[in-house]
Amino acid sequence: MRIQWFPGHMTKAFRMMQEQLAQVDCIIYVLDSRAVFSCLNPKFDALTGKKPVLYVLNKCDLVERADVEKWLRYFEERGEKCVAADSLNGKQRDNIVSILKQLNAAVIEKYRLKGANKSVRAMVVGVPNTGKSTFINNLCGARKTVTGNKAGVTRGKQWVSLGGGVELLDTPGSLPPAFEDEKRALNLAFIGSVKDDVLDIEELAAEMISYFSKNHTDAFLKRYSIEEIPHDIEERFLVVAKSRGFMLSGGRVDYTRTARAVIDDFRKQRFGKIMLDLPEEL
Repeated sequence: MRIQWFPGHMTKAFRMMQEQLAQVDCIIYVLDSRAVFSCLNPKFDALTGKKPVLYVLNKCDLVERADVEKWLRYFEERGEKCVAADSLNGKQRDNIVSILKQLNAAVIEKYRLKGANKSVRAMVVGVPNTGKSTFINNLCGARKTVTGNKAGVTRGKQWVSLGGGVELLDTPGSLPPAFEDEKRALNLAFIGSVKDDVLDIEELAAEMISYFSKNHTDAFLKRYSIEEIPHDIEERFLVVAKSRGFMLSGGRVDYTRTARAVIDDFRKQRFGKIMLDLPEEL
């Protein structure tokens, strides 16, 4: 399945981020815990440059804690600062403020010696639908940015004050201009970082069923009360459609409804807490 989605507003978003780079002290790089590696956008490397970076494994409540710990160790071993966050609560606020001040200790001290207080300004980046805006709102304890459980909600820059001497710049989610790795592209489509409207939803579901034929197979079988996942793609849709009651007259499969059900079941953890990327697979 060939996935490509890079609308004009993403080009504008990158340009805006580059223009704002001189105004920030560090970067907060928000990653969806379900697909950590896939959420790393090579184009953001130019943005981070020599700026300190705090990686945030967001939506960590959607995956197993043991798998999150693997990624925390992965970043730690590379000398990178990384925290896990549940975007549904703001309990990590004090910890994140503390880490941001540690990362920017040198510049804070420089201003202190001049008799001035320095607010840390952080740019929040990530691919679409990683929960950046919700993450910021929960840290602030108020709805200060526009949010939505789909790709492409944030379109412009938004500065908000986190308090404690920290300001955050929310930015639009942006994907790489081109995908060189099909697996990463599929993972982003699975978690909703690519708009469903630009995808062949039936083909995407076929790819997802193929994933479950090799991974977490028992969870898929249990969900649809079937004994095996057939090899033939039409048979695969047939067994799921029969299980969910998505058959049309004449014994025909409602492919679109069946496809959307499979994708929705994954996104709502009905197969369990599944992480698509694991560091040992790199």
